Amino acid sequence: MLDEIKSENILFLDIETVPAWPSHQDMPEVFQKAWEKKSEYFRKENQTTDEVYERAGIYSEFGKIICISCGMIIPEEGKKHFKIKSFAGHEEKTILEDFIKVLNKFSQRKNTRLCAHNGKEFDFPYLARRILINRLPLPKVLDIAGKKPWEVNFLDTMELWKFGDYKNYTSLNLLSQLFGIPTPKDDIDGSMVARVYYEEKNLERIVKYCEKDVITIAQLFLSYRAEELISPDNIEVVKA
Repeated sequence: MLDEIKSENILFLDIETVPAWPSHQDMPEVFQKAWEKKSEYFRKENQTTDEVYERAGIYSEFGKIICISCGMIIPEEGKKHFKIKSFAGHEEKTILEDFIKVLNKFSQRKNTRLCAHNGKEFDFPYLARRILINRLPLPKVLDIAGKKPWEVNFLDTMELWKFGDYKNYTSLNLLSQLFGIPTPKDDIDGSMVARVYYEEKNLERIVKYCEKDVITIAQLFLSYRAEELISPDNIEVVKA
């Protein structure tokens, strides 16, 4: 199947999310009550809802998107080039509006796919839910209601690695090490994003981390097809 997909027809992407409010105390009361109930499933007996608040960012009902990075492989002169662009900021609706324009334009081409690591469990549904919460039109590629599995144009590098095995989560960092791809976790990892955003107020650091993830996802996909990796000299960051 992978050999039949043209790499230039894939939009590789990653999102970074944080809790929608700086702290548990800043949450409106109705959301504090909802978070208390939600966190019952993973809170330890001696933990308070405040102590687990950093995890709110991974739930679309309690978090928000602060960065979306996406990239494409472009064959040129017998070599693979990679162009990557990021949409980031403090206004989630603006980020989503800008990304939707790119997504809709990309989807006009035939046989296009979206690819992310653990995208089917996280990135794709999170994007769709936050788009709806912001009262924006849902792009067709994310509107999978009623579609058969083979009609959904999602690729997931974690799912591809499972080969039918549903027992384990395999991190992008581990797979990059296995395939000799430079790790994207050489500065921060996902557990640090909320602190870097709210305490350090360093959005640019988060954007660079997100872009590294997208590059790694593309390199991993090529590795699955036993193809040559993209040279760092052939990777271009396009400014928004």
